[in-house]
Amino acid sequence: MEWTDEGIVLGVRRHGESSAIVELLTREHGRHLGLVRGGASSRMRPLLQPGNNVTAVWRARLDEHLGTYQIEGTRLRAATLLASSHAVYGVTHLASLARLLPERDPHEDIYEMLERTLDDFDDPGGAAAHLIRFELAMLAELGFGLDLENCAATGETTDLIYVSPKSGGAVSRRAGEPYRDRLLRLPQFLREGEGGANSWSDQDLQDGFRLTGLFLLRHVLEPRGQGHSDARGGFINAVTRQRARISSAG
Repeated sequence: MEWTDEGIVLGVRRHGESSAIVELLTREHGRHLGLVRGGASSRMRPLLQPGNNVTAVWRARLDEHLGTYQIEGTRLRAATLLASSHAVYGVTHLASLARLLPERDPHEDIYEMLERTLDDFDDPGGAAAHLIRFELAMLAELGFGLDLENCAATGETTDLIYVSPKSGGAVSRRAGEPYRDRLLRLPQFLREGEGGANSWSDQDLQDGFRLTGLFLLRHVLEPRGQGHSDARGGFINAVTRQRARISSAG
């Protein structure tokens, strides 16, 4: 068995004296592990950092075997990501989300979205907005997508500012006003056609993480006996601190 694919490094663990088991999210073969001989060497370690893009050749005698990887780096962004605390936490959290996908099951849209998210981590607020969208995409990929295009109560498609914590459906301002204390806020950058795709406030980001966090816990993590990763909380705190510093400096 042999294939070649693009991949993003999710994690690495040492195996024996000099080898490493590398976990990739690949474009066409999904989340896939393989043994890299010499993966613990000083030459290979920089390539095998989480967040890097690689080209991988996987070989095994049988499809169900762990197999071996031959890896070449194509976009080594890890060194840049390690320079900021929010990016370190963010990469770790993104990897934990990708591990929710079944092994060896292709999810090309998620692969492409992960790549775009990792490419745009410079601005803390932008990184947070991308990560919220990634969490929403993961919910949809795992079969628990939220309906944010129509009001769950009236079918309206405009002025959607709430989300029902029960159904995961959007709720319009008019329909939701009597129950606003029991509804989640839908941040502007997640609303369709309102021009807020690249604009967000601190409150928008808090509302976005509360929204995705609730449904990830309920539908995905708690049924597996898991909770949110520590990295998620670390990322949110790091973004909050950095945005506060930027605001006070301005």
